[in-house]
Amino acid sequence: MTNVNLSRRAFIQTSVAAGGGLLLGFHMPSASAAKIEPTPWNTPTSGVEVNAWLTVDPNGGFTIRIPHTEMGQGGITSVAMMIAEELDVPWNKIQTVFADPNRHLRNNKEYKVMSTHGSQLVRLQHPHLMQAGASARERLKEAAAQAWGVPRDQVVAKQGVLTSGAKSAPYAEFATAAAKIKLDKEPEIKKDGEWWLLGTPTQRLDIPHKVNGSAEYAIDTRVPGMVYAAVKACPVPWGAVKSFNFEAIKGRPGVIAAIELKAVPGKEDQPDMQNAVAVVADSWYRAKTALDLLPIEWDFGPNANVSSADMLAIGRKVVEEKGIVSKDSPQAIELVANGKKVVSAQYERPFETHARMEPINATVHVQDDRVDVWSPTQDQSSAVLLVADQLKRDPKDVYAHTMFLGGGFGGNGAGGTAVTRQAAEISRQVKRPVKVLWSREEDIAQDKQRMMSVAKLSASIGANGLPEAIVTRAMWFSKGKANQIGPATADYGITTMPYIIPNRHHERQNVETHIPSSTHRAPGANQTGFITECFIDELALAGGWNPLDWRIEMTKGLADHQLVLNMLKDKAGYRTDLRRGEGMGVAIVECHETIAAACATVSVSRRGQLTVEKIVVVADPGHVINPHAGREQMEGSVIYELGHAWMGGLDIQKGRVANTNFDSYNLMRIDQAPEIETHFALSKGKRWGGLGEPAGPPVPPAVANAIFAATGKRIRSTPFRLHDLSWS
Repeated sequence: MTNVNLSRRAFIQTSVAAGGGLLLGFHMPSASAAKIEPTPWNTPTSGVEVNAWLTVDPNGGFTIRIPHTEMGQGGITSVAMMIAEELDVPWNKIQTVFADPNRHLRNNKEYKVMSTHGSQLVRLQHPHLMQAGASARERLKEAAAQAWGVPRDQVVAKQGVLTSGAKSAPYAEFATAAAKIKLDKEPEIKKDGEWWLLGTPTQRLDIPHKVNGSAEYAIDTRVPGMVYAAVKACPVPWGAVKSFNFEAIKGRPGVIAAIELKAVPGKEDQPDMQNAVAVVADSWYRAKTALDLLPIEWDFGPNANVSSADMLAIGRKVVEEKGIVSKDSPQAIELVANGKKVVSAQYERPFETHARMEPINATVHVQDDRVDVWSPTQDQSSAVLLVADQLKRDPKDVYAHTMFLGGGFGGNGAGGTAVTRQAAEISRQVKRPVKVLWSREEDIAQDKQRMMSVAKLSASIGANGLPEAIVTRAMWFSKGKANQIGPATADYGITTMPYIIPNRHHERQNVETHIPSSTHRAPGANQTGFITECFIDELALAGGWNPLDWRIEMTKGLADHQLVLNMLKDKAGYRTDLRRGEGMGVAIVECHETIAAACATVSVSRRGQLTVEKIVVVADPGHVINPHAGREQMEGSVIYELGHAWMGGLDIQKGRVANTNFDSYNLMRIDQAPEIETHFALSKGKRWGGLGEPAGPPVPPAVANAIFAATGKRIRSTPFRLHDLSWS
């Protein structure tokens, strides 16, 4: 037999071409859908540019430029839908391409925002994206009005055709004239209720290419003459390289060079480089093999003996001390201190890694006249600026090529990691295009982690079984953010609890650590949502209340929370009378201007084997422009947060991450995934919330509360896998 090196992607492509059955069950519409190419950055645009977002093609088609990344959240489809809605053109006449980050920066941020993070693409960018379509529509109408000698308000633009009385013509006929027109006043965008496309379930444009294997990610980049680099940074973050012996590996097959990468003193932000060594070779396997054999002597620095246990001990001590007061009711401390019935608990969460599907990578080609970059960042304009800064080049000479991302989760925001700088520096030194690919171990060890946190909460319960006062303290370990206050700190989620408790006092502290930290999907809410919503269950049960009814009672007057909780009660069938070993739990958390509530159903065997049977999620983002993608986002958020809370948890030993691959950082497997049911409770009005993250935070506390209902064991730390859940 002949040995054939067949990748999974090649197998899928070959099977599809051969008429195999792999696509059975997938609906891949063509005539009814817009188009996107597997390499949308290379799709030509030959039409007339009406504005930076839109060209009208001679054949009657429309090309929309997408200034945001596509990392599985449906961003390409969302942007195209918002512009198509206002432009009023047939969905099957649209193709999309990624916008040029170089042009964006060169023209004073022409696309307003290129960053894709914080569930904000639709939430915050819809006004200017929709207005881009509305402005183009009105300019086309004005061009037709001038040609036909009628007022603009007598011209109707509908489905790509301009009409006034007996006169009619396609948009393309007036595109050139429209490009020269300046409106006296930009038109208002449509409101929910006036939409013809938005609000309808729409197939994501990227899915067919991801199903058939033709979609290309940054990791797929191939450039003529390209070489490969494997990188190893000091295992203890911010340690140094003492020495390395290139002579020991220089004769190995394919090895080209070994390069020391140096941290810049005082530069320890998210995309800054740490001290590392890179081996360059003609294949990544050869580079990685040689790197593993390269003798390196490290200076681990002052944090070489730090462990998770050490940090938890500090955290437990700090939450006993007075912190920065960020919410204060004068009577709260006194009422809790003297309360007849007081409930107190301490909650802890470990560091967590992003664990993206696509390992960290970047390709950079440094040339005399230009630099080309392929980097899976959530903001391609940041890749331009990072490379320009590293090479001391003019950003106008740096060109980033936007690719599909194999996950982001906040870790690729604003450059995300040092890999883009590493690739630029190595390419500069070897004078060839270089692809840098981190191993999974390097990816986890050098990731910017979700912060470790400890919180202590106490509340006094009145005669009606409801809290009269609550006092909370929380601390987070973070790198370079000891004085930070914001959504990714120990305040968020605790101070923003919706419950109408008369007296509330909260103190916060951030403690400096050497472990680099960054945002993770639903930052702040992902950690504190678990802490607050588990404690709320403790309060409800201590006061003799059904936990769901308690939440409904304590949010009276908050119409949007009531809407979500009452729908959850209706849809989930929450009960407290299941037999031993079975339980249901609820939680509600607000983040990114979306309120999301979850109900979990679990079963726990006598030996402690946990099965999460079902998760029901109800969310209120106010408006939903694509229910199909919205539900996918909710399902993804559920899996992401549940996986980390159940199976995750980084173990810090000797100053470094000890569990650096999926044999020890064992995220949830497909056979452990629960049934997920999603519902929208839309309040409409002014609320425009995100959907990429908010469904995640209420899930871990809902599951923990369900575990208590099933076993009587209260979970006050994650991951769940470390707890003995056996019962008799």
